[in-house]
Amino acid sequence: MVTERWAVALLRVFLVVLFGVLVVFETMSLPGQFAHMAKENPHDAYLRWPATAVTVFWVVCVQVVIVATWRLLTLVRDDRIFTEASLVWVDVIVWAFAAGWSVLVAVFVYVGVNADDPGLPMVLFLLTTGVTVGGLLMIVMRALLRRATTLRTDMEAVI
Repeated sequence: MVTERWAVALLRVFLVVLFGVLVVFETMSLPGQFAHMAKENPHDAYLRWPATAVTVFWVVCVQVVIVATWRLLTLVRDDRIFTEASLVWVDVIVWAFAAGWSVLVAVFVYVGVNADDPGLPMVLFLLTTGVTVGGLLMIVMRALLRRATTLRTDMEAVI
């Protein structure tokens, strides 16, 4: 139990750090990077705002996962992880994955159709595959959580 408390505390620290870094990325780094790219490559300047919007959207999806993970950690700490409340937060994570995946697939298709070099489409394919695996894993984990919640409810009814 002590190890679990330390792991939860450390995970919370790193979630705060990650969330803070993502705020810097979405407000300063990404818009600045795409503004610089538009200035350096005027023929691609039309992509500045769509690329900024898409990447900021992905960052927001990650931030939603961070907040949902924080809430799940609170439920773990309070020994309420095997309740209906936890399923709501897992659903939030699944929907964040689904939203990010949908936009990623659209970007992958757009880049794949317009690419003259296989490098970026291959990177996007790798990312799409990774996000797909992560999303499907969350769906499986949600099913396991649902079963464990049902078992715990049944056990509490017996006891």
